[in-house]
Amino acid sequence: MSWVNDANAPLLTDLYELTMAASYFAHGMDAPATFDLFVRKPPESRRFLIAAGLDDALHYLEHFRFDDDAVASLHNLGLFDEAFLAFLGQLRFTGDVWAISEGEAFFGDEPLLRVTAPLIEAQLVETFLLSMMNFQSLIASKAARVAIACAGREFVDFSARRDHGPDAALRAARASYIGGASATSNVLAGVMYGIPVAGTMAHSYVISFEHEIDAFRTFARDFPDRSILLIDTYDTLEGARRAAQVANELAPEGVRIQGVRLDSGDVAELAVGVRRILDENGCQSTRIFASGDLDEFRIAEIVARGAPIDAFGVGTQLGTSADAPALGGVYKLVEDSHGPKVKLSPLKITWPGRKQVYRFTVDGRYHHDLIALEDERVDGGRPLLRKVMANGRRVDPPEPLHAARERCRGALAALPERLRLLHGPVEEYRVDRSPGLRAAHESAVAHLRHTDAAP
Repeated sequence: MSWVNDANAPLLTDLYELTMAASYFAHGMDAPATFDLFVRKPPESRRFLIAAGLDDALHYLEHFRFDDDAVASLHNLGLFDEAFLAFLGQLRFTGDVWAISEGEAFFGDEPLLRVTAPLIEAQLVETFLLSMMNFQSLIASKAARVAIACAGREFVDFSARRDHGPDAALRAARASYIGGASATSNVLAGVMYGIPVAGTMAHSYVISFEHEIDAFRTFARDFPDRSILLIDTYDTLEGARRAAQVANELAPEGVRIQGVRLDSGDVAELAVGVRRILDENGCQSTRIFASGDLDEFRIAEIVARGAPIDAFGVGTQLGTSADAPALGGVYKLVEDSHGPKVKLSPLKITWPGRKQVYRFTVDGRYHHDLIALEDERVDGGRPLLRKVMANGRRVDPPEPLHAARERCRGALAALPERLRLLHGPVEEYRVDRSPGLRAAHESAVAHLRHTDAAP
């Protein structure tokens, strides 16, 4: 069974997207429609979210087509008539997309993505867009919190072996890099996305040698410019002494021990002893790297204790966003050929029409956002949604991933201090609705109630 690829990606959808599309097709309902993709409310522990996944989403839309194999697979379900299947065989995405740039901070109810396309096209892409944008934004947001906790120290994505499947590991590495990770251990993600790759060694490598010091010598000679030695297999402090011994022995050969890694125990306390041993043996430039089920909370505690740790490896807690493992993004119809649309379900209302989000700053810090109608005049705010696709094609070439990472760095620096806190009661960021949007909502509700009451 092959992985998800450009050929089969249109089938990565919920069945009801196809049954709705078939019904639209049967009744000639394919006029342009606009859908908003947004998160109603961030997870309870999140004070902000970071946008990610857009580039992969646009790639999907540009390559969207049901090839012969996909059409045959749908035929075999026995649910769809031949006319609809023939229509799908010719279908391409021809719509326009507006989006918040990757790496930017966003908040509840703000459209992260806006799709305007013929109704069937806009409907069929819902599942894939939600999957891609929800997951990557979730992980980028987690990574941004880790970056805050690191307080300027580097951290590396170590999550591949604990993520929810191989594809998730790829996307997690990408989103983690946007959120602030300096590298990933995932080689395929490095190749696909141009992310720096980093790694050390496993305990199995050390154990496979009769003596720990022989493992260190061998690895250092094999990788003379980038050796990071794992020193906690037996006794961490003794491992540090042996690492220092090897560093001094092999220095005349041009070998440089880049660092040592702590992966167990009280790494903050152990790091103090390891630093002392390294320094006493002339290894002041050898860095200390820590890993072992770390997250932003443990890292913040380690940093607060003044531990001499230079960088962190973050795995399970990062790639699964373990404390908040899902992002409830939704994709809702907000306008069609009949005008603005609203949903009035309790606690799930939607705001009608094509919208723009404006961000207002005070003294270089984010102050509040305003959601307004697209054609409404707003002064003083920076618009966040930009047109990224027209008639099914990208407006601009894909931007380098490091550009999204730098945008995230700038966004984190601009957050009010209360939003950078990792603990304590969550104070929500202010997101206003414009007078025009409120009036449009009232009008749409009144129209809906009038037409719904008609016989």
